[in-house]
Amino acid sequence: MGGLRKLAVPFVALGPSGVAIRTRLKGLTPEDEKVLALVGAHLGSLASKDLKARCADGLEHSTETWAARKRELTVESSSRWAGSITKATHDQWALARRGQAAHVQCLEAGITTLRHRLSLPVGEKGSKRAPGGYRSAHEWFHKTRRLHVLEDRLQQVRADKEAGRVHVVRGSRRLLGTRHHLDTAQLTEAEWRQRWEAGRWFMKADGESGKRFGNETIRVTPGGEVSIKLPAPLADLANAEHGRYVLACTVRFAHRGQEWADRVEANRAVAYRIHYDTGRGRWYVDASWQIPPTRTIPMQTALADGVIGVDTNADHLAAWRLDTHGNPIGRPRRFFYTLSGTAQHRDAEVRHALTRLLNWAKSCGVQAIAVEDLDFQAEKTREKHGRKRRFRQLISGMPTGKLRARLTSMADATGIAVIAVDPAYTSKWGAQHWQKPTAGPTRKTTRHDAASIAIGRRAQGHPIRRRTTPPRAHQSDVYGHRTVQADRRAPGREGPRPRIPGPRTRSVPPDAASTRATRTPKTVRGARSDQAWVQDLPRLTE
Repeated sequence: MGGLRKLAVPFVALGPSGVAIRTRLKGLTPEDEKVLALVGAHLGSLASKDLKARCADGLEHSTETWAARKRELTVESSSRWAGSITKATHDQWALARRGQAAHVQCLEAGITTLRHRLSLPVGEKGSKRAPGGYRSAHEWFHKTRRLHVLEDRLQQVRADKEAGRVHVVRGSRRLLGTRHHLDTAQLTEAEWRQRWEAGRWFMKADGESGKRFGNETIRVTPGGEVSIKLPAPLADLANAEHGRYVLACTVRFAHRGQEWADRVEANRAVAYRIHYDTGRGRWYVDASWQIPPTRTIPMQTALADGVIGVDTNADHLAAWRLDTHGNPIGRPRRFFYTLSGTAQHRDAEVRHALTRLLNWAKSCGVQAIAVEDLDFQAEKTREKHGRKRRFRQLISGMPTGKLRARLTSMADATGIAVIAVDPAYTSKWGAQHWQKPTAGPTRKTTRHDAASIAIGRRAQGHPIRRRTTPPRAHQSDVYGHRTVQADRRAPGREGPRPRIPGPRTRSVPPDAASTRATRTPKTVRGARSDQAWVQDLPRLTE
């Protein structure tokens, strides 16, 4: 057991810290669409210039340079538009820096693995803890070239990191690469150009508490009227007072609409974002605001009514309900989803699977769901798994981050706690201790179903193993209860088992022993086995 890594302590995950809702802008006139496109293009150009200036500052960035950039943008837009642009630019630069640090860590892990395997003789077998040498001299030669490539790449990324340089593409780097493969993407140059320009537009305004309806730049009244503060160069397009443009349509938020209306009427901060979907040809507006994280309940309170263990897989969620003692109840459940198609379709599939899971949890009456605290950032490298390309594609396609964020927010809305456990050895130990005992003639328990039991038991603090074997010399209840399933507070846990009269079968009642003793025998003593069943002679009565 000394080789096993130390397991992290399970904890109740925090709830979401913000809310985002969306609705469609229906009934826009051609003039409205023209104004929105002009505003988005003008502010997008300012955002591109500001991002370039921020990247040029690098590590020399300070509050003075931030204020100087904001003053320059205020002349061409407004003070509030300038504040939103500079804040979005700073967040984008910080996100690029975090991605750069993660890329350095990934390259260092790959180089370490390559150096270790290249130092071993060709054909040497590895162990569970460390990989062995490469299988042929041909593979060894190509891996040496791969090592030099990664070392040069790491040197370049480290130099960029030390200098504070980041590489950011406004409008999506993937969409930029699609420009060279229009035939494969089934797009014309005009369609690609429309998507590229729409992706670089900027119409996002941060909220401000105490201002009218929570936002002075993009304002949505409780009645659904949408108005925009036009930038200074476009002020001649205003159709309302104070340089504002009021859209001809009204909006209504179906999801959390009452909560949004309460914030707007109380003049609390609400941030808005207007964007254009080129694929559907529709305009949308998003509303978002911060909320205090829900106070987590104690672990004992969350586990008072049992728990549902959930094992995350590439195409489904395997779940099994456990009682307070860690015993599986009923049959396992599987909630399937398909990770194909567009990002919106994949997100909808994940939300649909989580909705069914939470509805089942509510019907069961449990207050907690146990999931693995998965993070495959350091586990899907090419050097770590070598030729296991399908396995790398499998773990890369699992939406662990999106599923974790969706589950915490949706579970918080339903009042169900989410318990995160260490994912180490759950699949291996679950299959070892629970896959065979829970299977039956008409039911096959998969490895994922057994892993869900292991996850639930780890959240409850129980060992994953199914039972503790009694001593061989005296296999009885003298040394205490034979299993570790019962709670310590359960009455009679350490005592002997109660004596139940009669055979322990489902087809015979408990009092069958006394009934069998007084029943008239149906066999004739001394008869052959093939004549064992003899009909009784009728009794003669006077």
